[in-house]
Amino acid sequence: MAGKQKDISPKTHFRGYAIPGSPAPGDSEGDPCLEIGENETLDVLCGHLRIFQLKDGHRYSTDDLLTAWYGTTWCPSARRILDLGSGIGTVAMVAAWRLPGAEIVTIEAQEESTPLAKKSVRWNGFEDRFDIRQGDLRSPDVLTKEEKFDLILGSPPYFPLGTGVVGDHPQKVACRFEVRGTIADYCSTASQHLENGGIFACVFPVNPDEQRERVTEASKAADLTIVRERHIVLREGEPPLLGLFVMSRKCDLPESMHDQIWVEPPLVIRAKDGTIHPEYSAVKLSFGFPP
Repeated sequence: MAGKQKDISPKTHFRGYAIPGSPAPGDSEGDPCLEIGENETLDVLCGHLRIFQLKDGHRYSTDDLLTAWYGTTWCPSARRILDLGSGIGTVAMVAAWRLPGAEIVTIEAQEESTPLAKKSVRWNGFEDRFDIRQGDLRSPDVLTKEEKFDLILGSPPYFPLGTGVVGDHPQKVACRFEVRGTIADYCSTASQHLENGGIFACVFPVNPDEQRERVTEASKAADLTIVRERHIVLREGEPPLLGLFVMSRKCDLPESMHDQIWVEPPLVIRAKDGTIHPEYSAVKLSFGFPP
């Protein structure tokens, strides 16, 4: 019910897993601004971090976690991070946990999502590191031309409107369908705001082939090169559905790498018997999640 106070106390272990990192301020400090709303939940994100989510709205997913993991893995020295279409802040907060020295700017258009992100940032004690902005990533008003970032992250909507069942909540619709911007818009915005040598990391479907081709076309139109690519197999033996991509501006790369892509072996989430795949268990540890 509304007004309910969180009662999550700091724990050192969970199911035999030693939780890494220090407890967030929200673990020990009462704050009436952080009450759990009637239609909200406060859930584990990574390490000791927590995230506020709507019960019937968009909930964070594996592709959000993997976007943050992949981007921070291949840009481990980022000082400034930009998260495009940040939603409730999942990708940005995992990135903040993995790169504790980085400052983060987030851009989100949905009025329902931004307050949740601000609430989570406050709960986790990240207010001095985050600049949360509400607006359309395609708008020239949300970022100045001078703003540059070492790492830009994006988990764009996957499908054009009209190509599937839109869902029962506006927050879900905008996260799944291209209500405001496409993969091409994400690539274009990223290219304009990358620092010298910076990278753009994103997730996008690779099945069917037409979806994977949209990533190629979007990167080329934005003068970006896909440097690394890793497909995600949800269950061993099945075809991959999603792909993780790392892109750099062509002008930042030697000419020999302008059209060179390193395609890594697929990352398998679950083995054939339904258990968590051993590699994914190890990956989960790297972003503070129980294996």
